[in-house]
Amino acid sequence: MASAAIRHRAAPATAGLQNFSGDGDRKRLTGAAVKAVLRLVDAWGGNNAEGAALLGVSESTWDRIKAGKWDGTLSQDQLTRASALIGVFKGLHLLFADSMADRWPRLPNRAPIFGTRSPVEAMIEGGIPRMLEARQYIDALRGGL
Repeated sequence: MASAAIRHRAAPATAGLQNFSGDGDRKRLTGAAVKAVLRLVDAWGGNNAEGAALLGVSESTWDRIKAGKWDGTLSQDQLTRASALIGVFKGLHLLFADSMADRWPRLPNRAPIFGTRSPVEAMIEGGIPRMLEARQYIDALRGGL
């Protein structure tokens, strides 16, 4: 029996495909992502601890971000969190009137991914996987899947 080495080759990168792993992309996207997360946490009535937990930063970093005194770059995980949160926010505003879209993340929810917790509580507890599930759930509610 002949043995042959199986070589796995990485697929070539597609030009223009968004990538949160590169420093350049992260630096370029950080400002807009931070601004969007600050606005959505405010719209959802979130406090500093919730905002920090949702973005995946310390409360002291969240305070500096809010004060405009932070000049860092979000990590790949933090940009993924921001992207999921922005998707949830946008999906809710496409699905509901503004007042309900901004109240919904704070309301107890019996959907299987939330249990009886609010989506904000579930996303803080479940981290990135739950944030992505929440985004998919909202997209499914509005018929996007």
